[in-house]
Amino acid sequence: PALLRSCPPGARAPPPRAMGLLAKLLLVLGLCAGGRALGTPRGCPAACICTSDVLSCSRRALLQVPRALPRTATTLDLSHNGLTQLRDGWLAALPHLEALHMGHNQLEELSARAFHNGSRLRHLDMSSNRLRAVRAHYFAALVSLEELLLYDNRIARVDEGAFAGLSGLRKVYLSWNNLTHFPFRSVHGLGNYSLRTLDLSSNNLSSIPVEELAALPENVRNGLYLHNNPVTCSCALYLLLRRWKQQGFRSVRDFSEEHTCKVSDHVPRSLIRFLKYSQMFENCSGGPEDAPRARPFPALVSQTLLITCNASLPAAAPTYMWITPHHEPVKQPGNSNRSLEVYSNGSLKITAAKPWHSGVYVCLAISSPQNFSRMCEVNVTVHYPKPDGETFSTGLTTLLGCIVSLLLVLVYLFLTPCRCLRCCKKAAPRSPPQECSAQSSILSATPPATEAPNRKAGAHKHVVFLEPLRETHNGKIRLALGEDFPDAKHPKVLQLKSDSESISSVFSDTPIVA
Repeated sequence: PALLRSCPPGARAPPPRAMGLLAKLLLVLGLCAGGRALGTPRGCPAACICTSDVLSCSRRALLQVPRALPRTATTLDLSHNGLTQLRDGWLAALPHLEALHMGHNQLEELSARAFHNGSRLRHLDMSSNRLRAVRAHYFAALVSLEELLLYDNRIARVDEGAFAGLSGLRKVYLSWNNLTHFPFRSVHGLGNYSLRTLDLSSNNLSSIPVEELAALPENVRNGLYLHNNPVTCSCALYLLLRRWKQQGFRSVRDFSEEHTCKVSDHVPRSLIRFLKYSQMFENCSGGPEDAPRARPFPALVSQTLLITCNASLPAAAPTYMWITPHHEPVKQPGNSNRSLEVYSNGSLKITAAKPWHSGVYVCLAISSPQNFSRMCEVNVTVHYPKPDGETFSTGLTTLLGCIVSLLLVLVYLFLTPCRCLRCCKKAAPRSPPQECSAQSSILSATPPATEAPNRKAGAHKHVVFLEPLRETHNGKIRLALGEDFPDAKHPKVLQLKSDSESISSVFSDTPIVA
């Protein structure tokens, strides 16, 4: 009965007699007419699946975004539906949203406020829609965006400032569209330095500005995909991509055979794989990327450096910009703390050089906001000076140490002292007084009198002198007692006896058995 009372007023329930156990369970699940299914989270649309922070509305034949959305969602999946437009400010109901999947819909245009209140969004998938262009206002509000998927649309145009405000953008996928031109200046030296992947493959690009590509930062060139485009064949493009391949850029290395160019503009099918079949480019020489590599510029720590651009100036008086190894643009007069300064003639001054200033510096001449020309590359190496007292090199010192170690090993092996007392006696017999003198010097508590004739023993110290060997008894040395120890059982005498016995055991010819 308590379960039956949970149904809202006016709900129809089966007769009590006909209700079995299965009917009761169905009633609990909210199958009463006009009732609401129990267990559905508050705010979750009926056509969607809600978890703790994921809202999935995929493949629900939706024609518009549901209005009631849970505020806790960080991921929203609206893919594979029939959405044709997005209402303004609809993201205000999802303040924590970080990932939005809207692929495989029918979106053609986006209003200026379509993504308003989406400042936390980091991943946006709008692939496989019907977008015809990327306007400057489309993604301006997504200041935290990192990944943008726009492949498989009908995009034929990308505005100049489409990605201008997206400072954290790392990956942009624009492949399989109808692009005939792309504004590379939007990701140029003045633009985005966090960009790692820019996929423009499988479009209709007929011409590529080689000079602009050559001036892009290395991180952008490494992830710039241009394969499967009908670009016009030229020596400049061939030399550019050939050097990128030699440098190991993955954009060319992984798709070497897919890079094609068109021999004749009047013959659309005259495409060749110019990196794989490069016979027609054997006579190509020169070009923006065929110039010598960055010239070396060694320097010492704390030294002031002045780097010049050794190149011919363009016709119009340009302004100069340097790109540091940390991908920081530096224009006249210099950076914020003035550690780097740029003069009107293009020279770069580095005040008090430090090791972290090392790297490749690129000089650009800017004659207009749409015209960039790379002038030179300089590889700066800042190191500490060598000490003045260093006369031997490390290799010579190591070799000398090895020789000395080898000599010591040879001395130890072939010039060791005699271990056999009998052999030593035969080789160089010594007189008994010398032997006793040696023994007395070992056993004596004070140095011999011959070494210090003027030294006197202390008042309370006893000095023992051993007489020459008189006789031996069973191979043991018998000591002659001095006058100071008339008693043979005196502790000092006993100690000397034990010492003499240990000495005789050491110098004995018979082995000692433990």
